[in-house]
Amino acid sequence: MVSDELSKEISHIEIEDKPSKWAHLVEEIESRPNLGDYEEEFRRSQQEFRRNFRFKHDMSEITFILPDSIVEQLVALPDPNEFVSRALADALRRQAETPPPPPEPNAPVPVEIGVPGSLARMRAGEINLLGPFEVPGLPPRLIRVYLPRDYTPERSWFALYMFDGQNVFDDAPSFSGGWHLHSAVERLARAGRPVPVAIGIDHGGKGRNLELSPFGFDFEGEPGQSHILLDWITGSLMPTLVTELNLIPGPLGAVIGGSSMGGLCSLWSHFHYPQAFGGAMVMSPSFWIADQAIFTDIADQPTPEVSRIYLDAGAREDKGRLMPMVAAMTAHLAGRGYDDDRLMFRPDSRGSHNEASWRRRLPKALRFLYR
Repeated sequence: MVSDELSKEISHIEIEDKPSKWAHLVEEIESRPNLGDYEEEFRRSQQEFRRNFRFKHDMSEITFILPDSIVEQLVALPDPNEFVSRALADALRRQAETPPPPPEPNAPVPVEIGVPGSLARMRAGEINLLGPFEVPGLPPRLIRVYLPRDYTPERSWFALYMFDGQNVFDDAPSFSGGWHLHSAVERLARAGRPVPVAIGIDHGGKGRNLELSPFGFDFEGEPGQSHILLDWITGSLMPTLVTELNLIPGPLGAVIGGSSMGGLCSLWSHFHYPQAFGGAMVMSPSFWIADQAIFTDIADQPTPEVSRIYLDAGAREDKGRLMPMVAAMTAHLAGRGYDDDRLMFRPDSRGSHNEASWRRRLPKALRFLYR
């Protein structure tokens, strides 16, 4: 094997205009066991390899600036060109087999700067990551946009805005598995139903509970911040996406949705921003927050002119205490004139407070909202 001294020298090889993939070549040379077999022939030298070791591989001519000791060992090999060419081929092969590292996050920008022109980089049938974007008064965040497979900007599209964007699509960014909203959207298309562009709004991390609550928490010692988040969503994010993606403006074209704190915030958003959202997907909402203050709050708001509301809860949530709360909200809305066309409550006897339950109930919620 290569000696420790030689390994150390190889690790310091400098490569002109070196992209990261050439680091694999250094590893490949270091791993060659036969390089040290030529120690007795180090005295042999060839002037053409003194400092610049040049060779051609495919269409590239690459120049390595090597220490003299390494050059002496390389030129002592029977065919140094062949040796390094093999090493480079193996390194390139390894590079192709190794997934690239995730890109470094960009500096946050306002959505008014970051969204225009983004459609040219987006792909239909894929989850497109935009941002991070500045949110005044709150942490910056990413936006995840799923364009349906048959998306074309020549026609107008409904939009479904979802809180906790990390959780609603694929499994990778989710805390405990995604909802696979993109797959559920495509099932709507196969059934011939209206299909929305799905927009996941990532939460702000540690401050999630406050930014998704209209009310304060005793243990947090701070007031709720949902109005800050919703002012940004309705005043900045939605108008730029409507223009860029040819979305139908609210309230007719937009539904807001989420689960847990996101479910609480969805119902609150629909009643406090009725000009922006014509519907709400309210899954396992945290109605217990602030001594169930959501009930008085909703009772004090006028009924939105455009309104369709889906609510659900699982029998296993909060030791069975959540389902009666959601049933009570459903009864309140029915008493205000909501009929079966505009209001749906789905009690789930198997439901728990987790992503798996929300993923399972999602298709039926979409079928109710998009008829």
